[in-house]
Amino acid sequence: MNHMTNNALSTAADDVALVRAWLQRFEAALKAQDAGRLAMLFAPESHWRDLLAFTWNITPHIGAADIAAALAKAVSTTGAHDFALAEGRTPPRRVKRLGMEVIEALFTFATRLGRGDGVLRLPAEVPAQAWVLLTTLEELTGFEEKTDKRRPSGAAYSHNFGSDNWQDQRDKAQAFTDRDPVVLVIGAGQAGLGVAARLGQLGLDTLVVEKHDRIGDNWRKRYHSLALHNQVHVNHLPYMPFPPTWPKYIPKDMLANWFEHYAWALEINVWTGTEFLGGDYDVKAGHWRIKLRRADGTLREMAPRHVIFANGVSGIPKVPKLPGLDAFKGDVIHSHSFTSGAAWRGKRALVLGTGNSGHDVAQDLHSHDVATSIIQRGSTTVVSIDPSAKMNYAIYDEGLCLEDCDLIATSGTPPLIIRGYQLAVQRMAELDKDLIAALKARGFKYDLGEDGTGHQMKYRRRGGGYYLDAGCSGLIIKGEIGLLQFDDITEFVAEGAKLKDGQIVPADLLVLATGYYTQQELVRRLMGDAIADKVGPIWGIDEDGELANMWKPTAQEGLWFMAGSLAQCRIYSKYLALQIKAREEGMVPRGGAS
Repeated sequence: MNHMTNNALSTAADDVALVRAWLQRFEAALKAQDAGRLAMLFAPESHWRDLLAFTWNITPHIGAADIAAALAKAVSTTGAHDFALAEGRTPPRRVKRLGMEVIEALFTFATRLGRGDGVLRLPAEVPAQAWVLLTTLEELTGFEEKTDKRRPSGAAYSHNFGSDNWQDQRDKAQAFTDRDPVVLVIGAGQAGLGVAARLGQLGLDTLVVEKHDRIGDNWRKRYHSLALHNQVHVNHLPYMPFPPTWPKYIPKDMLANWFEHYAWALEINVWTGTEFLGGDYDVKAGHWRIKLRRADGTLREMAPRHVIFANGVSGIPKVPKLPGLDAFKGDVIHSHSFTSGAAWRGKRALVLGTGNSGHDVAQDLHSHDVATSIIQRGSTTVVSIDPSAKMNYAIYDEGLCLEDCDLIATSGTPPLIIRGYQLAVQRMAELDKDLIAALKARGFKYDLGEDGTGHQMKYRRRGGGYYLDAGCSGLIIKGEIGLLQFDDITEFVAEGAKLKDGQIVPADLLVLATGYYTQQELVRRLMGDAIADKVGPIWGIDEDGELANMWKPTAQEGLWFMAGSLAQCRIYSKYLALQIKAREEGMVPRGGAS
């Protein structure tokens, strides 16, 4: 059995005292609305990120003066009070964050409308001034989630002989024959199901529409060999973690079937085989006019007050104009439609694009004895899944519970996120130096991101431009999968790709792993130019460094966007749902982003 030394016990007790003292001074300065006193509590280079608690938005502030002014201004309406260490959670501890030794503590507080959680980091050398502060609104008073001790009794359908049982009630709820939903969610992937589960816990009548025939088909119908590239413990959905027996890297069909089970277990109303045809917003009525086409071809018009696009970072496959492509006699498909290379066994293929999809498709084709070459259009970041890519989720390997990991992972402002990725990429480049050198020797164009932030910031900025190596890089290095540069191709001809030196690279198949149009383009096609232009870019980096129009109010009233990894969807689904609930209960004014 391990025992803490007296010195360690003393240090831990001292750290608890330091955190409590800071929280007490912070609350007193807030109560006085004294920006000067508040500024004294923060280091000159400090960071505060707020999720709803003070700002009803996802809001970063940088620097002591800016933080203090914003806090002093917001507290009069927020009424934040009762700041205290979080009981029953990870106690204050000394850790290194971005190379700095800090005292990291989780705390709780209350506002006029609900309960909040937060993260505080005090530099170990100057613990009187905070380096990092996170404040989040976790629940609304009177509208707490119905979990654990608050779970429903079941009286609504138990022992009600002669009346509707649970299944009858579920069938009626899902049919929506006598009502419209308050919230319509487009897409039944991790984003749509996660936010629908959260909305259901807040008592908001929600319908998810999915164009595929089954829940999970957005994963099930993707290429045969697909599996998640990060580990299982990072990827749980809200309320219902994956079984502890599951593999570290979840195969697509396993995940797809789980989504189907999840929707049933969380009592989520889903219409599959249903296409969202578009709609417009009725300002006077305060709701949308939406058209849906059901699986049987019938049309249904609905009037939800909120619409959430939850169909991914991007939706419509992008097919570039390629010189001579009309003359090509082989098959041409987008990677979005690719499932397996089995049909082309013994033939020849070209794959255009060196992102995750391009590499995975090329590897799948190679595994089916298809002579395959991959065509690189631009410089690409390649990262080993293990050990390098795992480094971005190091917090989840610190032995803390998922709830605490999520809170800590959410605390970074954009500058801290960039700094963290830069430090991680330096280590990744060292770990992957042999892989990188071998790829470059083959003529592969490689980069570490525009500012040394690697694949993670590429994902945030444009949703692509990188590959997490599941084995294809080794095949390229060994020459088992060919490598062509797009700049060396003059045009496509009947037989394949014609190079500048006159050589023709023969092909029976061309797979376009060329990405997708942005969500803004999808909104434009479904809801018109006016709404698309009003909302602006969706995903990518906004002026404040946060993701644009993601998980927060947009300029269009009642229009929201939910996307990201399974971890992002688990975390931010709560905050999106709380924003909608607060508007429905009149706690905050209706309307778009200010």
